[in-house]
Amino acid sequence: MAIVKPFRGLRPTQDIAKDLACLPYDVMNSEEAAQMAEGKDCSLLHITRAEIDCPAGTDVHSEEVYEKSVSNFNLWQEKGWLKQDEEAKFYIYAQTMDGRTQYGIVANAACEDYKTGVIKKHELTRPDKEEDRMILTRYTKANLEPVFFSYKAVPEIDAIVENIVKNEEATYDFVAEDGFGHHFWPVNDAATNKELEELFATKVPATYVADGHHRTAAAARIGDEFAAKNPNHTGDEEYNYFMAVHFPDNQLKIIDYNRVVKDLNGMTAEEFLAKLEATFEVECMGEEIYKPAKLHEFSMYLEGKWYKMNAKEGTYDDKDPIGVLDVTILSNHVLDNLLDIKDLRTTTRAEFVGGIRGLGELKKRVDSGNMKAAFALYAVSMAIAQQLIDISVNRYC
Repeated sequence: MAIVKPFRGLRPTQDIAKDLACLPYDVMNSEEAAQMAEGKDCSLLHITRAEIDCPAGTDVHSEEVYEKSVSNFNLWQEKGWLKQDEEAKFYIYAQTMDGRTQYGIVANAACEDYKTGVIKKHELTRPDKEEDRMILTRYTKANLEPVFFSYKAVPEIDAIVENIVKNEEATYDFVAEDGFGHHFWPVNDAATNKELEELFATKVPATYVADGHHRTAAAARIGDEFAAKNPNHTGDEEYNYFMAVHFPDNQLKIIDYNRVVKDLNGMTAEEFLAKLEATFEVECMGEEIYKPAKLHEFSMYLEGKWYKMNAKEGTYDDKDPIGVLDVTILSNHVLDNLLDIKDLRTTTRAEFVGGIRGLGELKKRVDSGNMKAAFALYAVSMAIAQQLIDISVNRYC
């Protein structure tokens, strides 16, 4: 069963919560982070992307950047911008996107669950990104951004969340600059916190990493590192846990995670399009942004035009929890077979672009000349996510 525990959160005051909120650290470059934090002294980017407060050209992985993160983190606490709760508790976090709100529980997840497979992952991690988050955690001794987990919904947990949301005023409630709504309730009742912990321990056999594979892997590694240095290690220390938002599968909507590539492996655009037709039905959609409309449909932006790509039957396996994923289809038939990008964990020729940035970001990256082509994936629906969870349970448990 999953170990999911309350913790003493370090939280912003209500007056700065909106300015503190920012996009995840890994969906922007340094220049974009600086622009987003401009005029916002308390943006979390000053801690998660502290290179923006260092001299131009500073290596983002340098000791200077990590020390600046710590300095800013400590300064915020000294100024009272961040205050720690006196008692350990769960927190309810809700996010509103496109008129739809999903509710999750912020809590501590256990590093041990990651190592034993109770926390299930579906994506390989890149060593450089994993190392970066591990070093930042080592310096700050804090989890600055939560990972995004899912679990099979438990009616009793749903009922507790619904009761709090309906009957208590949210501590934080605002719409960020990107149009997403954020809502937050601390669970202050001691008996309710105890009940939630027991429900996870008795009714949730596994949790699933929906987003945040690098932060999860980094948390497990740093936990091992701190444990090795502690001769009196018991397993109950704070470093044995990390922060995660747990969304039940009946609330879940996963945003698409797209790809951009720097070159076409020596091919011209015409040659590349011709080779794509072996495994995809390719149709030019013109200059207007085209968003994939169904599973196994992709959109590609290449030389100023958008293309619809439908994977042909026989190029995927709907009965395989990995083979059914569009990311697998793209990796196998495009990135690997055509572009010779074998390992997404180590390549410098391809990058991920979070769906939260929108397809306009893909166009921007290609039009700038930094990238040659971009690929947009269909966002996984709740029904498909549930199917994958069901198959994963059979395959991995």
